[in-house]
Amino acid sequence: MSRTNKAVLEAANEAIRALDIEAFLAFCTDDIVWTAMGEQSLHGKAAVRGWMKKNYIEAPRFTVTELIGENDMVAALGVIDAADDQGRPVRHDYCDVWRFRDGKMAELRAFVVVSAQR
Repeated sequence: MSRTNKAVLEAANEAIRALDIEAFLAFCTDDIVWTAMGEQSLHGKAAVRGWMKKNYIEAPRFTVTELIGENDMVAALGVIDAADDQGRPVRHDYCDVWRFRDGKMAELRAFVVVSAQR
């Protein structure tokens, strides 16, 4: 099952890279819970759609460096390059932990921090 869930997440990530919010949401359960740890939780596709339309003016630039799957969970680790409020580029490290149900993404716990200077 973890191999199938990884494939679903990879396809969903491609939809995000193409800024195709509806294609991404097709991979999610209707009652998805999307939590940015330490910030907010979104409940349901409508809330996630609204957040994405507001925050994804441009397609996010991210790279998955590791994809780990076990049972109904998939963790994606990587980097996200985005602009701050002043338009300056900022690199973030992230770990998204996804729970799947019936082949769809049902829950996200997103851990995102500004990368240390390298």
